[in-house]
Amino acid sequence: MLIPHGIRHCKVCGGATVYSVPADDNRERATCTLCRTIHYENPLNVVGTVPVWGDQVLLCRRNIEPRYGLWTLPAGFMELGETTEQGAARETDEEAGAHFEMQGLFSVLSVVRVGQVHIYFRARLLDTEFAPGPETIEAKLFREDEIPWDELAFRTVRETLKFYFADRRRGQFEVHTGDIA
Repeated sequence: MLIPHGIRHCKVCGGATVYSVPADDNRERATCTLCRTIHYENPLNVVGTVPVWGDQVLLCRRNIEPRYGLWTLPAGFMELGETTEQGAARETDEEAGAHFEMQGLFSVLSVVRVGQVHIYFRARLLDTEFAPGPETIEAKLFREDEIPWDELAFRTVRETLKFYFADRRRGQFEVHTGDIA
């Protein structure tokens, strides 16, 4: 699948770029027409948690686009200078204002068409006090039969929740991987 060319100007000198296959490479890269710097475009990491209180999962209702008003797990783009786990913790704090304990990697889902990798960690909530930030309309706990499945913002959230509830019924959690077409 081709990803649209996004780099128009060199990040080093500001010159125009052209897409071509550099020597000793096998993919088109944005190459500066002035200083010849090659710019690589790589997927963005989205990191978040599956925060749990007993048999309930915490979801956040989005106060931003895309998917304003729909429900999601607390997650967002990883920042430079943080690990995937630190980013997931930061996003959970920013979006839900939740107090929690990280419990380990849970799902890694590639979303090739938008150049993203979604990484979720399991988290155990320490209480039910939430203080959602500006990106969240409300943060609410749901049992499996209460999940607003038709109002989930992203397919990665739907798949991760399905994995979570299936593992919970089995009484054993594992790391799940997959691709979202």
